[in-house]
Amino acid sequence: MHEETDVVVVGGGIAGLITARELGRNGVRVTVLEARDRLGGRVWTDHRLGRDLEMGGTWLHWVQPHVWAEVTRYGLPVTRGPRPAEAYWLAGNEVRNGSLESFMELIDPGMRHLLDETMRHIPRPDEPLSGTGLESVDGLSLRDKLDELDLPVDQYQANEAAWVGHVNAPLEDAAFTSALRWTAATAGSWHLMHEASAVFRLASGTRSLVSAIVAETDADIRTSTEVRRVEHDATGAVVTTATGERITARRVVLTLPQNLLGDLTVSPELCAEKLAAGAEGTASKGVKVWIRVRGPIEPFFAYSSAEHPLSVARTEFIGTDDAVLVSFGADARKISPNDTDAVRAALRVWRDDLEVLDVTGHDWMSDPYSKQTWLIQQPRQLTRYFLAQQCPEGALYFAGSDYANVWAGFIDGAVESGLRVAREIRTDLASSR
Repeated sequence: MHEETDVVVVGGGIAGLITARELGRNGVRVTVLEARDRLGGRVWTDHRLGRDLEMGGTWLHWVQPHVWAEVTRYGLPVTRGPRPAEAYWLAGNEVRNGSLESFMELIDPGMRHLLDETMRHIPRPDEPLSGTGLESVDGLSLRDKLDELDLPVDQYQANEAAWVGHVNAPLEDAAFTSALRWTAATAGSWHLMHEASAVFRLASGTRSLVSAIVAETDADIRTSTEVRRVEHDATGAVVTTATGERITARRVVLTLPQNLLGDLTVSPELCAEKLAAGAEGTASKGVKVWIRVRGPIEPFFAYSSAEHPLSVARTEFIGTDDAVLVSFGADARKISPNDTDAVRAALRVWRDDLEVLDVTGHDWMSDPYSKQTWLIQQPRQLTRYFLAQQCPEGALYFAGSDYANVWAGFIDGAVESGLRVAREIRTDLASSR
C-alpha cells in the first residue's frame, strides 16, 4: 500500500498533535502515526486506585506561556493537590518533622547559593545558549555544584532530595545547566520554579488537553502504527511502517524523545550530534509511583536522599477513608512502581504508621516508545548537542519537549516545539512552491 500526503508526523504526543493542528489550519494535509494504542505520548491520564492519575507529565503553571495559552484556548479548569500540613526529612539517618515553611527555610540557603548566577549564565531562557560562561559550567553535574556549597548535613540532604524530585535522576548524572534552565524560566526565583514544576494540574487530567487538541485538527491520526524506516532528501520523504505501508510526504516531523531517536532507521542517517545525544542518553532514569494508603491522614510531604528507592513523597488526593500519594525515585532499577512490599518498605524511611493498600505506575525507562522520563540533560549535552537537535535535516523536522527552548521536559515545551516546527514547515512549503 502506498499513500501520499503533505506532512507525516511520527508520534502522537502533545508536540505531534500541536504540529498537526497548526499545519491543518493552513490547509496542509497531515498524517499522524502513533505507535501506541493511545495518544498523548508521555502525557497519559489513566483511572487507577479510584482516581484519574497522571502516569507521566502532570504539572503546569501560568508562567509556562505556551501550555497556559492552551489552557485558556480550551477553557480547561486547573486545580492542585492539598497543601501539606506537615513535612518529613532526614538529617543523617534521623527523621525530622516540621512544617512546609520550616522545610522551605531549611533549603533556602542552599537553593539561593546554588542558583545565584542563573541569570548571568542564562539571561533569556528562550535562548538557552546566549549567556555568559555557560560552557564553563555545562561540564558540571548538580552533585558537583551541591558539593561545592559545603552545607550542613541536614541542609545538604534536604536540597539533594528536592533536586532528585525535580530531575528524576542521580545528581551526579544531571547537568547543573538543567537546574539553571528551569530557574531561568522563572527569572531566577527558585521558589517560583518549585511551584511551577510541582503544584498545579488540570482538573480533568491531561487527557482533556489531548482530547481538545485532537478535536480541533482534521489530520489523519492513526494509533497502533509503528514507523520502522524513513528515507528522505531535500524534496521529500518516504515513511515505512511496521506493517509495510509506505507513505510519501513532502516533509516529516519526528517527535521521538532523545533516547529513542537513534533507534529509528533513517536514510541518510541523522547528524552525528543527534546520534551521540541518543547514544549517551538523558540523565533522567527515575520512577514515579502512585500509592494508595488507608485514611484519614493529614496531607504531608517527605524527602529522603538520592540513595533511597523513593526520595520524594507527598499527598496528592485526600478521601474520607483513604489518600493517594505521589512519589519519585532517582533510579527505576531500584524499585518497581507495582511492587507493594517494596513501596511499603520505602515509605518506612519517614513513617511506619501508613497502611499501604495498593500501588501503581508506569515504567517509562523500559517503555519501548520512550526509554526515558522527562528530559534532564547530562553534563555538556546542552552546549554540544542542543542546536543540532533542533535543526532540520533534508525533509525532516524535529519536535518534542526534549527540544524546546524554555520549559524543556514539560508539557509547555512540547507545545512550544510543535508551534515552532509547524511555523518552520509552513514557511518551507510556501517557499518550495
